[in-house]
Amino acid sequence: MNKSTEVDAWFENFEHPFKDAMLLVRDIILEADERMTEVVKWSTPTFFFNGNLASLQPRSKRFVSLMFHHGAAVPGDHPALEGDAAQVRVMRFADIAEVRTRRKALEAVVRSWCDLKAG
Repeated sequence: MNKSTEVDAWFENFEHPFKDAMLLVRDIILEADERMTEVVKWSTPTFFFNGNLASLQPRSKRFVSLMFHHGAAVPGDHPALEGDAAQVRVMRFADIAEVRTRRKALEAVVRSWCDLKAG
């Protein structure tokens, strides 16, 4: 797993009602495909492989929000990606239990992105 010390430090200094759920989202993304990496960008953990895939949205306090910068371009059928903007899609998780339940959907998005960006 490609965990960065920069993101580790970000989480150490971060207080949020769903911090544990966010940490699980992080682990799922990084475990889904070994090509996925992370950095703090736009003041939040951002996950990428040959381009930005997604960023956590820490301002939301009622759920975990994960913004997929180019979610509309991810190949395949991914009903968990919400939104109708030209590019951006979002996945929201009500709590850590929902993160666990929707793990496979998140992994599928990550793998599809990495396969697309690998060429």
